[in-house]
Amino acid sequence: MSESTLWWIVAAFFVSLELLSGSLYLLILAFGAAGAALCALLGQSQDVQFIVAAVVGGGGVLFWHRQLLKRGPIDTEGYTTTGLGQLDVGEEVSVAGWAPDGTAQVVYRGSAWMARHHGPHVPQTGPHRIRAIENCYLVLEPL
Repeated sequence: MSESTLWWIVAAFFVSLELLSGSLYLLILAFGAAGAALCALLGQSQDVQFIVAAVVGGGGVLFWHRQLLKRGPIDTEGYTTTGLGQLDVGEEVSVAGWAPDGTAQVVYRGSAWMARHHGPHVPQTGPHRIRAIENCYLVLEPL
């Protein structure tokens, strides 16, 4: 099996995980693996392939994460959730801890969700109410 085929398998693996999780980060890592596969097709050494995978994938993840941090807290004032998301607004979840970037992972309806804090004050652990849903994030406010 050629090196490029292995890189394409790695890229497909990341895309498959992304489809299951909804995380853009995994898709960016798949781009890094695809870049390494193209380098392998061009006959570059393994060192170059790994460097391209690290720079494209890792650099892309770092860039995207910094963009999310620049955006800051989500302002959901006047935000309305439509469709099935209305069923979740107002429900309570428990937050065990917050990450430095203002996100948390909570268990809601038997699965893990990423959550963001609503409001200007420092997030606290404990019970929170779902205020809105933005993409794959629950927007939480303290009770």
